[in-house]
Amino acid sequence: MNFKSLLPLIVFIAVFLGSGIISGDFYALPAPIAVFAGIITAFILFFRNGIHQNIENFIRGCGNENIVMMCLIVLLCGAFSKVTTAIGATETVVHLAQSYLSPRFLYAGVFILASFLSFSSGTSVGAISTLTPIVAGFVQLEGIDTALIAASLLSGAMFGDNLSIISDTTIVATQSQGCSMKDKFRTNSRMAFPASILTVIILMLLGFYLHPNQSGVLVDNITIQWLKILPYLFVITMALAGVNVFITLFLGVVFAGAIGGYEGLTLMEFLNISYNGFSAMTDVFLVFFLTGGLAYMVEKQGGIEFIIQKMSRFMTSKLRAKIGIASLVALVDAAVANNTVAIMVSGSVAKRISERFKIPAPHTASILDIISCIVQGLIPYGAQVLILFKLMQTDINYSEMVSKAYYLWLLLLISIIYFIKQGQRGVREGQRPIL
Repeated sequence: MNFKSLLPLIVFIAVFLGSGIISGDFYALPAPIAVFAGIITAFILFFRNGIHQNIENFIRGCGNENIVMMCLIVLLCGAFSKVTTAIGATETVVHLAQSYLSPRFLYAGVFILASFLSFSSGTSVGAISTLTPIVAGFVQLEGIDTALIAASLLSGAMFGDNLSIISDTTIVATQSQGCSMKDKFRTNSRMAFPASILTVIILMLLGFYLHPNQSGVLVDNITIQWLKILPYLFVITMALAGVNVFITLFLGVVFAGAIGGYEGLTLMEFLNISYNGFSAMTDVFLVFFLTGGLAYMVEKQGGIEFIIQKMSRFMTSKLRAKIGIASLVALVDAAVANNTVAIMVSGSVAKRISERFKIPAPHTASILDIISCIVQGLIPYGAQVLILFKLMQTDINYSEMVSKAYYLWLLLLISIIYFIKQGQRGVREGQRPIL
């Protein structure tokens, strides 16, 4: 149990981060390749175990039931996203916004719309990719605050990414901590909902301040096809009812396909679109699969124990343990610019810490998800910010936009207050180290 056992993970992070710095694009190098660099390092450093033992450990990690379940769920997420887009469900949501929004309500409307899309689809990148071209058109309207509307879109997308029951970050966080989606949602919503409500109020006030004399809708005479929004409502209802996420997504894909069939989509087209959704998630699938094997190899060599031992000097109470978990996932996300990977890398350590200090699993899962999503939304080299800047096709001051991402700052503040209060209620576990 020493620092050497952590080197494979460090190599993975260094390759991922280094390639981004050199190329100027943190996603130029496919994440699975960076994981492979860590895997190769692990096989070299752990050679004393023998090649057969190393292969066995790697495969055992890849075949972990939680890893396999996450991989299957990710494939269904891709299929659901592609099918709903193909039948026009996403376009219908955008048309709803165009038909019922005035400039006064534009910023709050964009935030709510992005929140709904990312919450129902489970992806912030998908929501940003879908809505940014529309929001870029809004920028052409007189008096629109470009930085504020961009920040509203970013904030809404991160709301859904963090809170959605079918988000890959939620899936990883709950699976790694062994808690249900429903319990995590309840805990997470106690912080996310107040932050989102305050954000809507702030954006409404700013809308009236910036556009005091504009009250008309943005686009007239758009026909809304209400039927096409039903797949989103179906998935949200099933998920909130506590139905297994795998079943929820599977039925969601079938339901969306049925609506598409009613509109003229053939069975063969539906199957091909679903497969395209699987293919679109290949990178995420491989990252989950390969990282599971790498993390298990590092854990078998004592790497996780080493981290816990070093952190134990600071974590002498439940509150400090929560701060330690938050700091760990924040640092990892800042390094790899991927909140899903950050949660996956930090998950095992966080679980050990939470078990030692008797922190409820839903609380730990919420800390991992909330903090990683906040960091992911704020870093300038994250996928969300990079895609947003690219698709907006106009100059945006990054610092100004981040300062106006009110939801992210409010979520951070409310989360700190919430967990401090929870920590004060908890019983201190003494000054002895974890190990």
